[in-house]
Amino acid sequence: MHDARALLEMGAEAVRRLARRGYSLDLSSLESLQSRRNQNIRSADELRAESKRVASEVQQTAKQGGDISKLKDRAREIKEQIREIEADQEQIQEELRSLLLTIPNLPDDRAPDGDSEEFAVEVRRVGTPPSFSFAPKDHVDLGEATGILDFARATKLSGPRFAVSRGAGAALERALTTLFLDIHTRRHDYVEHSVPFLVTRKTMTGTGQLPKFEEDLFKTGVADRELFLIPTAEVPLTNLYADEIIPPAELPVAITAQTPCFRSEAGSYGRDTRGLIRQHQFTKVEMVRICDPEEADAELEKMIGHAEACLKELGMAYRVVTLAAGDTGFSAQLTYDLEVWFPSQNTYREISSVSNFGTFQARRANIRTRGADGKPKLVATLNGSGLPIGRTMAALLEQCQQQDGSIVLPEPLVPYLGFRRISADGTPEA
Repeated sequence: MHDARALLEMGAEAVRRLARRGYSLDLSSLESLQSRRNQNIRSADELRAESKRVASEVQQTAKQGGDISKLKDRAREIKEQIREIEADQEQIQEELRSLLLTIPNLPDDRAPDGDSEEFAVEVRRVGTPPSFSFAPKDHVDLGEATGILDFARATKLSGPRFAVSRGAGAALERALTTLFLDIHTRRHDYVEHSVPFLVTRKTMTGTGQLPKFEEDLFKTGVADRELFLIPTAEVPLTNLYADEIIPPAELPVAITAQTPCFRSEAGSYGRDTRGLIRQHQFTKVEMVRICDPEEADAELEKMIGHAEACLKELGMAYRVVTLAAGDTGFSAQLTYDLEVWFPSQNTYREISSVSNFGTFQARRANIRTRGADGKPKLVATLNGSGLPIGRTMAALLEQCQQQDGSIVLPEPLVPYLGFRRISADGTPEA
């Protein structure tokens, strides 16, 4: 969320930067609302001052035995005028807030121009994509052939875009989750959390999912209570500190959690709807960092490295790209994607997004720290996937497949699995 005054002060610069992400900022509407708000504040302050003067005159006149009827009439008029201005002010404030909630974050000028993944700029490649002497299968065919993935029964239970893992597949999901959490907590000093999967509208608004993406969210309710299923652990983790002032000595905050994530994926019909790439429900390990805004760039680089550590541990081929301004998420200033190699598609596909939100989320959620002068100031928030379990599993199956239909998994998973090889019939083998 933006400070209206800051956007107006930036003027054409704000318009330029938002245009890079396809948003047309209506400065005149924003200026009109802000002007009306300021005028109402001044008018209300003037009337309150007059109200005090009239009250003082009433007391003095009454002491002197004078007629106070006209003064009382004026006092009532002033109170009524103040009520009318306050009611109008509430309406203006709501209009201004509603407008500001729809304006995306200003993209960082380091983000390249463009509005899709085609305009992403490659930063680096790590590892060599595996080569095969046979035509590699995709993860759906591998999972169904070995029996470790069952999409048909998942559809029977819940409809399309759900999956059931069984046997070695379920064990692999659990092992990946524990490995990633161990990497983040033991090597990178994140504090693991277990958080609610259902949150309020205010919580969703704090991180920018609402009002923009309501159609992408699953929600439920009992009686008059409305709750949303989280699309990512970023939502509850970041909002743990909503309406709080974090002592500077406690920064940076580094927290992580593994949660199910729920997304309707509205508008993605026909795109990656087969298999584990784009599901309505999936498990993900999320990282969140909260810091002083001056440290945000350095924290972003750290977080990218923390996500990369998971892929390096598994020996997977991947690359890092900078997303184009028009392809950057609503709340983010700058986003780097980690893309893992999918042999069946002969290309890299996104497996993790790591973003710097600047103070955008902090303003919405009212998360602050104290500056050198002791006064409260907004923090910067960052988050990244570290990593999604389904997509990692899909890429692993494809990169580790053997000609006989078996899958030989990376050595670091063995302590978590108790086996390394999944035979062609799904049997775990040492």
